[in-house]
Amino acid sequence: MTETARTSAWHNWAGNVTARPVRSVAPATTEEVAGAVARAAAEGLRVKAVGTGHSFTAAAVTDGLLIRPDRLTGIRAADPAAGTVTVAAGSTLRALNQALSGRGLSLTNMGDIMEQTVSGAVSTGTHGTGRDSASISAQITGLELVTADGSVLRCSPREHPEVFAAARVGLGALGVITAITFAVEPEFLLRAREEPMFFERVTREFDQLAAENEHFEFYWFPHTDHCITKRNNRSPGPAAPLGRLGAWVEDELLSNGLFAAVCALGRAAPATVPRLARITGRALSARDYTDVPYKVFTSPRRVRFVEMEYALPREAAMTALRELRTVIERRGLRIGFPVEVRTAPADDIPLSTAQGRDTAYLAVHMYRGTPHRAYFSAAEQIMTAHGGRPHWGKLHTRDAAYLAGVYPRFAEFTAVRDRLDPHRVFGNDYLRRVLGD
Repeated sequence: MTETARTSAWHNWAGNVTARPVRSVAPATTEEVAGAVARAAAEGLRVKAVGTGHSFTAAAVTDGLLIRPDRLTGIRAADPAAGTVTVAAGSTLRALNQALSGRGLSLTNMGDIMEQTVSGAVSTGTHGTGRDSASISAQITGLELVTADGSVLRCSPREHPEVFAAARVGLGALGVITAITFAVEPEFLLRAREEPMFFERVTREFDQLAAENEHFEFYWFPHTDHCITKRNNRSPGPAAPLGRLGAWVEDELLSNGLFAAVCALGRAAPATVPRLARITGRALSARDYTDVPYKVFTSPRRVRFVEMEYALPREAAMTALRELRTVIERRGLRIGFPVEVRTAPADDIPLSTAQGRDTAYLAVHMYRGTPHRAYFSAAEQIMTAHGGRPHWGKLHTRDAAYLAGVYPRFAEFTAVRDRLDPHRVFGNDYLRRVLGD
């Protein structure tokens, strides 16, 4: 096992979070993780495992032992007949999806990036958009967890079901996930239809669009009436992937290269943002393609930003979005990033943002280095007024008192935490705020 004393700080992807651990380790096996946790606990060190840093909160920060995912990777078992695959927790979603595709298998749904580790994605409740198919965590059928005393706990709906229920979105508070078993299915094709649509139409027809499509999402460009919609539905084929040149123009040149330049200009000269937003909102055109799921669900994200996202009761989403639009204009905020809107069906995971209710997600972003607090504070006021639940890996100011009020099964989760980690080996300041002592 690779182990290093304190040499340099760890930073997340956005650069807004820093950790300075006493030491870090890069275990390659569950046994090595268990040994590292047991030794750290005996020394009185707190322990956190990091992924690739795509969370914007300090959920993985520690001043004790930092467990890195680099060597805890790979497929451990695949059973196409049972429709399951077990993967080491440090594997990225990119590596998992490529390995699944090579076996003719696929996840049912996923978020829009592939750079996260599988353990980081499930621990923070990463989700995509779906009418019937829920988050990545809802596709888990089993977990392997190293607990605070170095024990290895394997859980599923039949084995330690109360731990399994909680650990599917565990925030890193229950232990270190070392392996995850996902439900998978034979690989299929998705047809993606991306189409510009005006704000009034997409908000008026939102319920219909969400009901008529297996996966519907849209982006609204503040200071404009422009939205870009995306409808993904299963297709019998044949595959018709994007051409290499067309994909490069849309995903790299426009969505990353040109957009990065626009964001940088807007940061330097905020007065130009509304005009730039109108240019950006008109730049993306309609396109139609058919490909394997992970190539449709995900897109490259090279422009760095900070983000806040709230999960709202589905029926409140468009009201909240219109209120956000009004606040942006009334307060003279200059917002260069689009607002992202997605959906998820209700699930049964205690700390899932979609627990017990059909959900719509509103995500707000700001280019890295651009002042964001006024905008995020205004957005958060609107979201909490509608009973919103903040995404666990994205910026928010909520605490345990608020969260206990919007999560009916909050006490169920904290009871499992009290049993598995009574001395808070896996605790940190973020968890103290959102879960309480």
